[in-house]
Amino acid sequence: MKPYTIQDQPFVVPTTDGKVIHEHFGLASDGNKDISIAHMKAPGGWSEPFQTPQFDEFTLILRGKKQFIINDEIIILEAGQSIKINKNTKVQYSNPFTEVCEYISVCTPAFSMDLVNRED
Repeated sequence: MKPYTIQDQPFVVPTTDGKVIHEHFGLASDGNKDISIAHMKAPGGWSEPFQTPQFDEFTLILRGKKQFIINDEIIILEAGQSIKINKNTKVQYSNPFTEVCEYISVCTPAFSMDLVNRED
C-alpha cells in the first residue's frame, strides 16, 4: 500500500443553486471525518442561508470575490486572500458579484450536513 493518495476523481457534490463543489477529501469522497478539502466555484448572485457550523472552515480565494457576513460584519475577500472562521460562529456565504468566485474550502472536522446547522 502506498503511503500517499492522489485524488484525481473528486466527488461532485450535487447542488441546486449553480455552485460547483468537487470534494477531494472528506466524508463524501473518501469517508474522512477529520477533514474535508473541496474546490468550489460559486456563480455570481449565489448565496447560502445563515449557518452556525460545528467545524472550523478555512477559505482561500483563487479567483473573483466572496462575501462573508460574520456576526453582522460584512467581509469581502478577493483572490489571494484567505480566512479561517471558527466553529460555532454564525456566518453567511455569498457571491453578490457578477464574476464567478473560485475557491478552496477546508473544514475540520469534515463538512457534514449534520454539523452545518443551516437556518431555514
